Amino acid sequence: MEPTSHAFKANVDAALADPNLQRAMGFVRTGFIEKRAAAAARLPEFEALRDRARAIKDHVLANLDLYLERYEAKVKESGGQVHWCETGEDARQCILQICQRAGARTVTKGKSMIGEEIAINDFLEEKGITPVETDLGEYIIQLRHEPPSHIIAPAVHLTKEQVEADFRRVHSELPQGRDLSDAALLVAEARAMLRQKFLAADVGITGANFLIAETGTSIIVTNEGNGDLTQNLPRVHIVIASLEKIVPTLEDLAQILRVLARSATGQEFSTYTTLSTGPRRPGDLDGPDEYHVVLLDNGRSDMLGSEFQEVLRCIRCGACMNHCPVYHAIGGHAYGWVYPGPIGAVLDPQLIGLEEARNLPNASTFCGRCESVCPMRIPLPKLMRHWREKEFERHLTPRAQRSGLKLWAFFARRPALYRRVSGLGARLLGWLGRRNGRLSSLPLAGGWTKVRDLPAPEGRSFQAQWRARQKAGQHRAGGA
Repeated sequence: MEPTSHAFKANVDAALADPNLQRAMGFVRTGFIEKRAAAAARLPEFEALRDRARAIKDHVLANLDLYLERYEAKVKESGGQVHWCETGEDARQCILQICQRAGARTVTKGKSMIGEEIAINDFLEEKGITPVETDLGEYIIQLRHEPPSHIIAPAVHLTKEQVEADFRRVHSELPQGRDLSDAALLVAEARAMLRQKFLAADVGITGANFLIAETGTSIIVTNEGNGDLTQNLPRVHIVIASLEKIVPTLEDLAQILRVLARSATGQEFSTYTTLSTGPRRPGDLDGPDEYHVVLLDNGRSDMLGSEFQEVLRCIRCGACMNHCPVYHAIGGHAYGWVYPGPIGAVLDPQLIGLEEARNLPNASTFCGRCESVCPMRIPLPKLMRHWREKEFERHLTPRAQRSGLKLWAFFARRPALYRRVSGLGARLLGWLGRRNGRLSSLPLAGGWTKVRDLPAPEGRSFQAQWRARQKAGQHRAGGA
């Protein structure tokens, strides 16, 4: 996927003008938020579990090399292979070689953000191998040749009517008069179309929510059975995951799982939590003949020990974007790359460069809702602020913005002058907005007043009111 984050502002304009998107995003504002709150309230120890989950991941990141070596050893013991890949290109070539050795013509895939990150589908198609997404949301957007717009709900930006139109367009061999008016009918049709793909696939590719160092196990957490079919039916199973997905033990995994589903979809537990440890063993009824784990770095090791290390605690639940007012308004595609929302605003600049993604850390109201609901307590606003600082240091901010900050700094270093000028400015703006208390246009603030009115200042400034209260308090104390 070629990033379009540099065109974020144009992407936002298009998103705000899209009536189907605006209607579809209503589900995010209502469904995810209410369900998470209810699920968390039913678990008295939820906050304590968040603390424990954060501690587990912090411990892993402090000892990542040791746990990765332990994981590799355990995978080898079970008969699998681990492939270390520094870049996305390394991972693509590794996966291609495995598929070519297997003589693969068709590859089924479970939902994988790492797969999106390395654009594995487009790459395999270029090499004559057909990838088939088997997660329902991913299947829908593959038909539309679109990237996902959400970490856990790839097609959340679409309405039921749009999905129906796509099914009628692509599933042209089916009767045109069939009834697709209900969501259950759409699901049944997708299931029927995918069944033959599962049986024909030579290789299955899944992501991994977690990798267990203790046992060499990969974990996928899903609400559909497609993940199990993807890794059990083909002769070869490839797991693609990034380095930070390591968890020390199965006991640690159990604790993190208790906050994952509640944070993601408001469930106490996902429908499927599937553990995969190596290839088929003698006596097994199913399973692959080969088991490969492709471990991707792609810039993550550079984050270790840096001010951005905390973002590596992320378990891809999507809670931050579910609660983000900016994401609610524009959806995921406007962010222009794989990871949208607050987590994308922190992760994308590291993975595709600040020059490309510099707009994303600025696409936040800093309301703090993302941090308040993150099950791993990642301080996302603080990390976005770090990126803003780096943007300023590298002179990537617009000249007008930099000049404005310099002008503000000039007055801020001179408090008496600042009070005089700000007081004069407040009185002037108050006079201009005296009719209805609002300003519909204002020089140097066109970006704000283009879509909303600016409230006109009323009364005295905060500093003036603070000084008045202090004097009143001193007067009352003296009178007493």
